[in-house]
Amino acid sequence: MIEELLPATVVTVEAHGDETAVGAYGGDWPGGTTLYPEEQEIVARAVPKRVHEFTLVRACARRAMEKLGVPPQPVLPGERGAPQWPAGLVGSMTHCEDYCAAALVPATDLASIGIDAEPHEPLPAGVLNSVSLPVERAHLLVLATDGAGAPGFPARGEPVYWDRLLFSAKESVYKAWFPLTGEWLDFTEAEIDFTTASGPHPHGTFRARLLVPGPVLDGRRLEYFHGRWTVRGGLMATAVSVPHQPV
Repeated sequence: MIEELLPATVVTVEAHGDETAVGAYGGDWPGGTTLYPEEQEIVARAVPKRVHEFTLVRACARRAMEKLGVPPQPVLPGERGAPQWPAGLVGSMTHCEDYCAAALVPATDLASIGIDAEPHEPLPAGVLNSVSLPVERAHLLVLATDGAGAPGFPARGEPVYWDRLLFSAKESVYKAWFPLTGEWLDFTEAEIDFTTASGPHPHGTFRARLLVPGPVLDGRRLEYFHGRWTVRGGLMATAVSVPHQPV
């Protein structure tokens, strides 16, 4: 699911449900589905569900490393929890109920990437106002009632919970932003607008207008991040890729 949202040079590996790395892909993964000692320390007091997600998403990351010719190694959280990738790689990870994924790419191909997956369901009551701008909520209302008369349900196809999709898009934007700046980006410091496309399942693109000074790439300060989104099988996913030369 994630791979269709990113450029072809990005290596993505995903796992669904409770399947192990071996069960999902039919062979031993580099590093298996166990943790390195320094990773074990991070989740030593975590509940089993958290340990499982932490372990499996790192198995995905190590398989992606292997596909790129990089020896498997620990993936440790750095500043603000951002994963620390091997030299020469940029990447992103995500996990939610019954799904996890990792995406890696040579740093020579892209400046940064960010991915996020969420359950396809509405945000908890009261959350939307804290993660969105008034103009975004107006935009979501137009999308959600387009020809259907009921929030969240378009005229055709499966429902789209636009509030959750907005949250996911902002998570992807932040994950792509932080490695380039080392700075926090608040939910209200990027304005998202979505476009939709025809197809067998809901999908499309989105644009994030940065409301604070963006990172400088190739001598130009970025004003926008661009991404893609999709909904299927009870999940929604978003991804942002940042080229070295802004378009």
